Amino acid sequence: MRVWVFTEGDESGPTPLGRELLSKARSLGEVTCVYVGPAGDAAFDQVGAYGVAKVYHFQPGAVLWTAPVAAALADLVGSENPDLILFGQAYNDRDVAGRLAARIGKSLLSNATDVSLDGEAVTRHEILGGSMIATAKLTGGPPYLVIVRPKSFPDEPGEASRPEVITVDLPDVGRAAAEVVASHVAEREGPQLEDARVVVSGGRGLGSADKYELVERLAKLLGAATGATRAIVDAGWVPYAKQVGQTGKTVKPDVYIACGISGAMQHLVGMKDSKTIIAINKDPDAPIFGVADLGVVGDVHQVLPRLVEELEKRRG
Repeated sequence: MRVWVFTEGDESGPTPLGRELLSKARSLGEVTCVYVGPAGDAAFDQVGAYGVAKVYHFQPGAVLWTAPVAAALADLVGSENPDLILFGQAYNDRDVAGRLAARIGKSLLSNATDVSLDGEAVTRHEILGGSMIATAKLTGGPPYLVIVRPKSFPDEPGEASRPEVITVDLPDVGRAAAEVVASHVAEREGPQLEDARVVVSGGRGLGSADKYELVERLAKLLGAATGATRAIVDAGWVPYAKQVGQTGKTVKPDVYIACGISGAMQHLVGMKDSKTIIAINKDPDAPIFGVADLGVVGDVHQVLPRLVEELEKRRG
């Protein structure tokens, strides 16, 4: 089976989500990587570490590139006939996948947590907040198009090889490829939410935006990333980049500390697969305790300052 993996990347290599998909693809068949972004030998060597035989390299430059990439990819699909194309559940991946599906007249399954190939593509999807698993099947023949949730597969390099790299030119798609005249990168400090081994998140139980400082102080002492619920993101307490949940980011750290988070299903979907979950909430009936490995029934305004104080003492 010929499996293509769509991923963004830069000179250092593919995104973490791209690496997860490459790891899975290796178990399904011969892997080709569709790589969008600036890249050189170091990036392609990293891609090769996942058993990739061939790379189609798209370097779009300063344009809104999803439309031209989808158009070029449709031409490649028509000539090469892959069996399966995997995309990540990320903004540009979803845009390209949707445009590609429309161009080649194929169905598209999204939000998958697993995929297998046995004549047809069979996918698994978590529903009702992960309490049940639904199985779906793509019919109509290849190529099968599947969008996969982050953290569905482990990032596991295999036997290293140097893939064949083919540069692909982008077609003119008119206004759909508008020029990007300016861009702004959000400032980041400390571990990144998607990759952190420890995450400290805050919810509405903190009471006000200024109390989020308690989350940040604890995270700094633990070398952790900071997260948040949709409720406090919508309230403007913290930026959307910190949101964990169904409409935010999916995380799978070794330790997830939920501070003043009730445990709404929307949030649980994004963090319930963390290895160890510690919940601090004054409501003993809060749903978060249903998934927590360790629960502290108490007011975060009392628990967190004492926890921070104790950690600072231990640091001397």
